[in-house]
Amino acid sequence: MVRAYSQEHTYKHPWERVTSASWRKFADPENKRILSHILEVDTLSHKLDSSSGKLYTTRAITIHAPGPWFLRKIIRQDICHCVESTVVDAQSRSMQLSTRNISLEKYIEVEEKIRYDPHPDNPKLWTVCKQETSIRIKPLSALASMAEKIEQKCVDKFQANSAKGREVMERMCKYLEAESRGISA
Repeated sequence: MVRAYSQEHTYKHPWERVTSASWRKFADPENKRILSHILEVDTLSHKLDSSSGKLYTTRAITIHAPGPWFLRKIIRQDICHCVESTVVDAQSRSMQLSTRNISLEKYIEVEEKIRYDPHPDNPKLWTVCKQETSIRIKPLSALASMAEKIEQKCVDKFQANSAKGREVMERMCKYLEAESRGISA
């Protein structure tokens, strides 16, 4: 069984500011308190394709293992390693992120896709963020009802973390807005 959900959020900030905030959200010390499930973020590679103008990056993200505490006790692991691949197309003003876990794969598969585009109703001043996440608990497939409950707990936790992420993004956008006006935030 796979649990999937999607969310959409409108940032009332231009695409350039929102994508800048996305890059900076993990580095800001204030955000580390809010995004406490994120333990470490390292850039593995980045490449600017001169012919297309697209930026490709890959980051390693270490997080607290998802799921309820008793699942972490069963699998004897408290952390999970993920890989985030990002493509930024400044020409078409699109940023796409795809994140998946590369550890704990025999227990859980999580894939998150986020896309930032100018909002169709106000493309110069607003940005739409579309997020899709799928979660699958693997070893409990035979025990479908238990797997569904654990998957739902994971969905609830991911949605709560998404809300924290939006809070951080809004704060970073306001900081960047103040910075662009020469005001200390």
